[in-house]
Amino acid sequence: MVMQNPGSGEECFECTQPAPSNIVIFGATGDLAKRKLLPSLLRMVQFGLLDPRSRIIGIVRNDSDQWVEFVRSALLDYSSLAKSGIDIAPFLQMLHPVEGDLEESETYQGILRTLQRHEDQVNALFYCAIPPGWYTCVAHHLGASGLIAENEGYRRLVIEKPFGRDLESAQKVNRELWRVMDESQIYRIDHYLGKESVQNLFVFRFANSLLEPLWNRNYIDHVQISAAETLGVEYRAPYYEKAGALRDMIQSHLMQVMTLVAMEPPTDFSANDIRDEKVKVLRAVRPIALDAVEKVALAAQYASGRGGDGKPLAAYCTEPGVAADSSTETFAAVKFYIDNWRWQGVPFLLWSGKRMEKRVSEVMIRFRQPPHNLFEGGEPPISNALIFRLQPDEGMFLRMNAKQPGLTTRMQRLVMKAPYQSQDGDMYDAYEILLHDVLLGEASLFSRADEVEESWKIIHPILEKWEESFSLPRYRAGTWDVPGMDQLLNDCLYGWHKPT
Repeated sequence: MVMQNPGSGEECFECTQPAPSNIVIFGATGDLAKRKLLPSLLRMVQFGLLDPRSRIIGIVRNDSDQWVEFVRSALLDYSSLAKSGIDIAPFLQMLHPVEGDLEESETYQGILRTLQRHEDQVNALFYCAIPPGWYTCVAHHLGASGLIAENEGYRRLVIEKPFGRDLESAQKVNRELWRVMDESQIYRIDHYLGKESVQNLFVFRFANSLLEPLWNRNYIDHVQISAAETLGVEYRAPYYEKAGALRDMIQSHLMQVMTLVAMEPPTDFSANDIRDEKVKVLRAVRPIALDAVEKVALAAQYASGRGGDGKPLAAYCTEPGVAADSSTETFAAVKFYIDNWRWQGVPFLLWSGKRMEKRVSEVMIRFRQPPHNLFEGGEPPISNALIFRLQPDEGMFLRMNAKQPGLTTRMQRLVMKAPYQSQDGDMYDAYEILLHDVLLGEASLFSRADEVEESWKIIHPILEKWEESFSLPRYRAGTWDVPGMDQLLNDCLYGWHKPT
């Protein structure tokens, strides 16, 4: 779904207000609810993406009377709208706390009673803003209490990544969810796919005829998809110690972006057709042999260093909650090959790291170099590059060669810029877009079970190999100095592209 800027004063393109719904949040006092969900729901009401007759039902362990105050405080801390002084009282009136423990059947009976209080509001969206280990418990109770049955209105379950820890656990979660609900009711949310710039990859590829003839192995040398962060592990150490950069970023976010770059045109703009083409890409990824992992994958961990402001940065293994001998990777890179007609022989490098020099995420399409240099006496033309900036400063950049002014044939590089964000307001947040899609039943931007399982299958040999390793190379925090990256990209024109 593509929507106009909410601050532009223009109507949204295909911006349909969904029917009223009961939005049930498990983990209603957690960090995700506080920082993302509640501010997003407020904006959705403000901009017509959520019917104000909807109810927001928060499941809290105790002190249900305090939940409204918790929400008020969260909005004042994390919502730009609330900070701007808008009246949030109407939004607070949409709140309905239900007290109980996730393991107790009485909690779900309380949810059922709350839903039945308004017979004209029959739809329900269940959002699991809880650790993944609780997903199957919640699903089981929803099924046992009859809450997931679509006798009246829809019933949709939203779960956050990680969707399993490996292939076996992902398959187990899927089987448990299917025991009580249909795959069409499950929305595996990945906020990366809600970014305007990521969605634009799809539109850019299939709504323009200019570059489609070039979008193949004959003209593209390689593709680099990156996600660099300046932050360290912060408060996420308990999760990150079990995950690492490969699971946290590459298996989910970046492999999803790769499928959008590499997929064939779907027959139409339907969720299943789009996801069918994404699965075809994953199934075409060249299997990685266990003894070849070191040739296509790299892991590293940040050591101490200094930030851009000169302040010292601690090493990962000295961060609170991190084991002193931790072998968790904070930087991961994998070079994939997609063995099909379009992409045979074209490397796709996916990499992500914490405590890098800059916070930036990009998709860079590096085109092949001109086959012959006509301009003797000067340097050969630099190959063209098309860059999709995912964050920050979302937009597209096309690097071209042009003649320098004056009596010379020397060349200079020009960068054509096309920013997404207009000057008169902010774009919709990823969670606003994705929640709106769930309410409409639009699943294009959500992972299907076979997508998840295929991605785990691809990286399984890497995980298996890395689990045997007890030491990692280190890179200085606040830099791009990652050992081994140049060697990993030895078959890519110009090597590692460090986003600037």
